[in-house]
Amino acid sequence: MSAVETCCVVTVFESLQENRDESGSDSLQTPRLPPAHKCLSCTGVMILNDDRGSGIVLCSGPMFSHFLISKENTFPDRQFLLRDRFSNKLEIYVQHTGKAVVPAINHDCEKIVRTCSKLYKQQNIATLKAELIMVVNCVEFRTAFLNLFKQSDKWKFYSSEGDCDLTEDCAFLSWFAVLGVPHLHESKHEGHVRWESSCVLERGWEVFACGSPFGSLCPDLFMSTLSKGIVSNLAGEDHALILTDARCLPGTEGGGLFLRKGDCDFLVGVIVSPLCWKAAEWIGLTLVCSFHLILKNVVQSLNLCSSLRRFIFLVPTPLNEALPRKGQSTAMQNFPVVVLVDSGKFWGSAIVLSSQLIMTCRHVLNGKTGVIVRYKMPERYVTFLQTIVRLKEHLPDIFVPTWASSYKPGEDVYVIGHGVFGENCGPSVTSGILSRVIESNCEPVMLQTTCAVQSGASGGAVLILSGIALESPVELLDIITTSYPPLSLKY
Repeated sequence: MSAVETCCVVTVFESLQENRDESGSDSLQTPRLPPAHKCLSCTGVMILNDDRGSGIVLCSGPMFSHFLISKENTFPDRQFLLRDRFSNKLEIYVQHTGKAVVPAINHDCEKIVRTCSKLYKQQNIATLKAELIMVVNCVEFRTAFLNLFKQSDKWKFYSSEGDCDLTEDCAFLSWFAVLGVPHLHESKHEGHVRWESSCVLERGWEVFACGSPFGSLCPDLFMSTLSKGIVSNLAGEDHALILTDARCLPGTEGGGLFLRKGDCDFLVGVIVSPLCWKAAEWIGLTLVCSFHLILKNVVQSLNLCSSLRRFIFLVPTPLNEALPRKGQSTAMQNFPVVVLVDSGKFWGSAIVLSSQLIMTCRHVLNGKTGVIVRYKMPERYVTFLQTIVRLKEHLPDIFVPTWASSYKPGEDVYVIGHGVFGENCGPSVTSGILSRVIESNCEPVMLQTTCAVQSGASGGAVLILSGIALESPVELLDIITTSYPPLSLKY
C-alpha cells in the first residue's frame, strides 16, 4: 500500500444508549445520535488489509482518554489498556477511500458519522464500524519525550481533544489505539503496509506526512493529504521521537510519516502532534513517534494478554527493501559544523569557519567577554571579537564551508541551528526555499527563507546544495539572524 492508500479517518463518540446487553454481547440497536461536540476524530493508518477477514488500523490514543471509565492509576507506566477500561457506549467508525462494502453499517449509523463530519454527501468514502482491541503505550517515546520537553519551557501541543500543556493533559500523547475493522479486506487497498525501523533515519532525510486535516470534517476533500519535509531531529532509543518540518494541520495526528524509495513508501512514524508551541512560540515542527517501536509494544502487550494473542498474526513484518541501514548513509556529511554558544542566560548557534574560528550573531554573545562553546565533547571556553569568536583549542575534523557566489529566489535551502532544545538534542535542520533577496547598492544584504527557525537558532547556517542529493556539496548562503513568527501563529 502507498502512503495515500493507508490513510483513513477514525471517528469516536459515545452513543446516548447502552450498546451492550448484560451478557456483554453487542446490541443490534442503532446508537442514538450524539451531540456534535461529543464526536472526536483523527487520522488513522491502515497497517493491514488482507483476505483473512480482518483489517487493522492504528491511530492516535489521546482522544480515547475522554472515554476512560476511570483515569486513576492509568498513568504513567501502564503498558496497555483493554476495551473494558473504556465506556461501553463507545462507538468507533473508520472512513477510507473506496467503494462501500457489505456488510458495513446501516444507513442510520452512517448518518451519525456524516453528521459528526458536518457533511451530508461524501463521494467515494466507505464507512465501516471498528472495534477497539487495545490502547498501547509506547514507553520508549514517552521516555524520550519527558527527557526532551521540560515543563519549565511551557510546552503546549495539539491533540485530538484540543491544545494541552505539559501536565497530566499530555500523559496520553505516547498512547496509540489498535482497532480491528471487519470487512476492511473487501476494499480496493489490500496487503500489509511497508514499514522500516526508525533506526535508519538521519537528520536531513526527505519524508512525507500523510493525514486527514480536520479529522472527519469533509474527508472527501481532505483525506490522504500529503506534506513534504525532512527529518529535523531525532531523540531517544532507536530514534523513538522524530521531529519533522513537514507541515501538518489539526486532525492529522495518527497519520503516517513515510520514507520514499523508488515507487515504494515505507512507514517510519505516526504523527503525535501536528502543532507545538514553546513559551507561546510556534516552532513549526511536527512531533512523530517511531512506528516500529509502537509495533514492538503492541506485540509485547498481545503476548501478555492471552485473549488477544489471536491478533499477533495480523501484525505486519518488516519489509527492508533496499533501504540503507544506520551508519551507511552520508547524509549531511558535507554540511558545515554548527555549534552551540552558551553565554549564561541565553544560548545560540555559531558556524565553524576553521578549527579555531566560529561566527555568530552579536546578540547571541549577550555582551559577554567569555562564552562556552559546546560541540560533541566537554565544554570549551572561548573569547570573542565582535561576531568572530576565536577558540582557545582546536576543534577536530572540521568541514570548512564554501560561501555561495549567487542568490536565486525559489531555490531549495536548509537551515541548521540549536533552536528549541539547545544542547539536549543537537542541532536541528529544516528545509524551505529562498523566498527573497534584499539588496543594497546591488549587493545582497539580507535573505528571507521559508524554513522553520526557532529561538536559539540565531548564528546558525543557511545553506544551499550544489546538487540534487543531500550528500551533494553545499554552499553557505548566510547566517541566521532572527525569525519573525507571525502573531497569528502564537498560542
